[in-house]
Amino acid sequence: MPGTCVVGLQWGDEAKGKIVDLLGNDFDIVVRYNGGANAGHTVVVNGKAFKLSLLPTGVIRPGVVSVIGNGVVIYPPRFLEEVDSLAHGGIDVSGHLFLSDHAHVIFPYHMEEERLLESGSEGKIGTTGRGIGPCYQDKVGRRFGIRVGDLLNGDHLRERLRFIVPFKNRLMMALANGQASAWRHFDPEAIAEEYLGYAQRLQPYVRDTSRLLQDALRAGKRLIFEAAQGSLLDVDHGTYPYVTSSSSLPSGIWGGAGVPAKFITRIIGVVKAYTTRVGQGPFPTELTDGPEGIGERIRRIGREYGTVTGRPRRVGWFDAVAVRYTATLAGADEITVMLLDVLSGLPELKICTAYELEGQRLTHFPSDAYQLARCQPIYETIPGWREDITGVRKLADLPAGARRYVERISELIGLKVSVVSVGPDREQTIVV
Repeated sequence: MPGTCVVGLQWGDEAKGKIVDLLGNDFDIVVRYNGGANAGHTVVVNGKAFKLSLLPTGVIRPGVVSVIGNGVVIYPPRFLEEVDSLAHGGIDVSGHLFLSDHAHVIFPYHMEEERLLESGSEGKIGTTGRGIGPCYQDKVGRRFGIRVGDLLNGDHLRERLRFIVPFKNRLMMALANGQASAWRHFDPEAIAEEYLGYAQRLQPYVRDTSRLLQDALRAGKRLIFEAAQGSLLDVDHGTYPYVTSSSSLPSGIWGGAGVPAKFITRIIGVVKAYTTRVGQGPFPTELTDGPEGIGERIRRIGREYGTVTGRPRRVGWFDAVAVRYTATLAGADEITVMLLDVLSGLPELKICTAYELEGQRLTHFPSDAYQLARCQPIYETIPGWREDITGVRKLADLPAGARRYVERISELIGLKVSVVSVGPDREQTIVV
């Protein structure tokens, strides 16, 4: 089993990092292949929380090699900040963390461009403001993209920035309607000096990671691929345009890491026991029942605030229609149900089993946002449970209501449940 992918089947924040961490001892290499510093993971080990947005979760495991592939976009200060944070926590990543020389680099002008685009009310997507989208735009546009390998050649980097930055300044001025005080002006020489400083610290980590991974496969090494964001945010198959700028499905591995699909033999889909979403876009099962309602209760108990931005996440009931769609797209072999403990104490739970659109019942997911926004959820109600389940370690020891809830999710999605999480710590896990 050379390759396994762990992929979120909702709108992100499904606790994928915990599953990657749990499986860490079964693999030699963990790989990030998409996204950037907008993708937060929190892993709790022995009560200690590690918050990562760029580095793969596997860096926490001793002896596991961690790789950031070419499909990821890198903000160097954030990369170095996470390396330093781990070092302060007693985790040294030198010698087993590698960064693709073909990964594209985020610059301050990317963040300013995104800020200006998001500052208006019209066309706002609700991004994290980390410059991810504009960096990917420059990547596919080709003229203005800069890769990690370019940082290691000072003369070449200066030449590129002298070409790019004047254009970006003109773009920013246009986005700000010519108001000089409304946008930040950038100096190519200052940016070059700043990023050449980062390059000195980045250099020990930089590799041709596609070749590294292909050599590892030939040597019989076991790889686990860690998807960022969730499948409903995939740029092609998600709720466009309220999506991320990369392929968050397993299909992104080939392009984002240089590993052909034939090497991926197990795909684990991760879902929350409920649904959350950050930013703009349709959300059929969203709970908007006020500060004293169930939605706020779930948000508070589940600590549903963005790992990267701190923004409150939108909260809703589990949407089986959406997860069936993404599980099929992802080719999931199994699912894991996370944060089940958050639902303890609710007398009854609801699962969306279909939608109503203009008087018709839909059992398939309309991935076009304008259609999804008009869908009304059709719910099935299931009795809840009152017991605290954070100490349970066997499926048979769960309360009857909790067991039935997990079984019903499995039935509706058509996949077995392999793991149930009942708390944030590594030990608070039921392996089915």
